[in-house]
Amino acid sequence: MLANNFKELNMKKNQSLHRVLFSLLGLMILIGMGCQKRDVADLQNPSFPSTAEVFIDDFTSDLAYAAFGGSDVKAFQVDNQVAYGSTRQSMRFDVPDDNSPGGSYAGGVFFSKTGRNLSGFNALTFYIKASQAATIGVLGFGNDLGANKYQVTLIDLPVNSNWKKVIIPIPDASKLTAEKGLFYYSTGSQAGRGYTFWIDEVRFEKLGDIANLQGLIFTGQDRVISNAETGDKITVDGLQATVNLPTGVNQRVAITPHYFTFSSSSPLVANVNEVGLITVLTAGNTTITAKLNNNTAIGKLTLTSVGQANLPATPAPVPPTRSPANVISMYSNAYTNVPVDTWNTRWQFSTADEFFIQISNDNIIRYKNLNFVGIEFTSNKINASAMTHFHLDIWTPDNTALPNNFKVLLIDFGANGTFGGGDDVQHEITIIRPTLVTGNWVSLDIPLASFTGLTTRANLAQLVLSGSIPNVFVDNVYFYR
Repeated sequence: MLANNFKELNMKKNQSLHRVLFSLLGLMILIGMGCQKRDVADLQNPSFPSTAEVFIDDFTSDLAYAAFGGSDVKAFQVDNQVAYGSTRQSMRFDVPDDNSPGGSYAGGVFFSKTGRNLSGFNALTFYIKASQAATIGVLGFGNDLGANKYQVTLIDLPVNSNWKKVIIPIPDASKLTAEKGLFYYSTGSQAGRGYTFWIDEVRFEKLGDIANLQGLIFTGQDRVISNAETGDKITVDGLQATVNLPTGVNQRVAITPHYFTFSSSSPLVANVNEVGLITVLTAGNTTITAKLNNNTAIGKLTLTSVGQANLPATPAPVPPTRSPANVISMYSNAYTNVPVDTWNTRWQFSTADEFFIQISNDNIIRYKNLNFVGIEFTSNKINASAMTHFHLDIWTPDNTALPNNFKVLLIDFGANGTFGGGDDVQHEITIIRPTLVTGNWVSLDIPLASFTGLTTRANLAQLVLSGSIPNVFVDNVYFYR
């Protein structure tokens, strides 16, 4: 069904961490003889040890472990039966089955209680193997149970029953003078079943045979935004780094914005701050780029701002006087609305953003960058069996000349009330010129009989709006008879 194309895949996500704060020794009070003054320049920052080892045969003296929230807190243990090479012990991780009562995944942080100076290294290395072929979700360093300012993450590492060495590069070691996040991991089951993996000889190294460090923004792509507006805020994403490993493989890792220096070619049009947040200030053109270690990163954003947003001058037309008994309203100031789970499901491949705005005290939903948007009310399905029409008001500033269009899709989950239960039905209506116009409110009163594929209407659960006009304002969404 078409709805399957819009349904977002459920993916495991790491749970948010409990913030743990650690105290550092403060300034020492220097007491001198008489009235002698000490220059501020004489006061030095506290130094941190440059210890390379994280885990060889056991914890280093400053190392502690904390499991992620929602993970199996017993997933990690020290194993004296399995180890790499001549070492006596390894780190063992038992990944739970899906829906395990002890936790749904394995994940946690190995952190320094004091902090370390890692500026003399260029990589975190370790050996890893597993009880079976598997894919480890994330492995890395820089997660300090706090701001995670310099986190580096290797994603989806394939492993098997043979030991192999893993190298995770440090993008800019000069920033890691007081790092607490020494190693972290998070991963789930394979096809619903748990397994075990081991990690050993975890240390930071200065390797002479990794080369060609390269930063990437937007995953190395050149992006274009041609319809930005004053006040828009856009985040530089897809932040990565690659290095060439001794094996000849280019290793790619995800990194945080704090490793980069961002710039805008026209900061009066749009500026970008130290964490890659772009703020559009006025109409014009600019290009957003970045540097990693003073080298220009691959990828950029070419941005054109049209200035102030083009909004409707007036609110949507007041709907005709209809008895509330003959209306099931989803969104309207004129009626009492039924509960709607979400006005943007953010299904995979949807680019739509929604904004709830007011025009002359009238509540309106604005969709920007619309390709399609899912609207769900699965928790409170609508029985529109007795209704005869579906109504909504739309306004767009975009060109509506053919072949541009606007589409309305209704989906009913059938008698069993569940998605994909075998009895789902749906139908989509396409609106084009002359009905669809630019710069004027359009009131759509669509007979439900026109949704010919919608053979049942007792368990309506989804509404999908789509088409080729990227800016749509929506109001007065309801069924009536």
